[in-house]
Amino acid sequence: MEAAALLAPLAGSPERSALVLDVDGTLAPIVSRPELALVPDETRTELRRLAGRYLLVACVSGRAGENARRLVRVDGVEIVGNHGLELDPRAHELAAEIARFRDAVALPVEDKTLSLTYHFREAEDEAAARVELARVVERARAEGLDARWGRKVLEIRPPVEADKGTAVRALLARSGARLGLYAGDDTTDLDGFAGLRGAGLEHAVCVAVASAEGPSELRAAADLVVAGPEEIAGLLRLL
Repeated sequence: MEAAALLAPLAGSPERSALVLDVDGTLAPIVSRPELALVPDETRTELRRLAGRYLLVACVSGRAGENARRLVRVDGVEIVGNHGLELDPRAHELAAEIARFRDAVALPVEDKTLSLTYHFREAEDEAAARVELARVVERARAEGLDARWGRKVLEIRPPVEADKGTAVRALLARSGARLGLYAGDDTTDLDGFAGLRGAGLEHAVCVAVASAEGPSELRAAADLVVAGPEEIAGLLRLL
């Protein structure tokens, strides 16, 4: 089915619809270091328009919430960070557990308080970096933590039932939306797809932002596939 036809029910009932979007790789192109990422101005213009039109426009990001908020910079867009972990009532306890692991592993890391991200996009020897990080995976799992690979990253999280899918369901329930869209580019966004499809909506659209690094499973699971963040802006214009 063409994009316009898939999106028509949402565009026709914005007061009953939710748009939930990943940030890095979806709204913002992937860059060598996360602090260099930018959401293009044309994308932010569309987000601003949609926030004034739809029941809910939200971003669910692997970044810490405040970091994602500074990157998106659009009033009216709700932000949930750390793959939904920020919605967990035990956040303070979980942060202490993650801090202990961070201090025990002597590797550069992006500390997001509730999770850790080890980046290897700029590694001189990617194979060697993966071998070293595989040892981090073993240690994390031995300590009962959740370890997940993504696009040139390894993420370490607390072992709790919180992911982009639980965040999507919470956002939909809070808003009362009956139609929804989720867009993402990486393995963790499969959870977002599952959350959207499991929410009992009248109409749900899952959008995969494809890349050579992204998982083939995401494309296979999507209702609609776009080639990159630049095509997401075009998709948003249809809404």
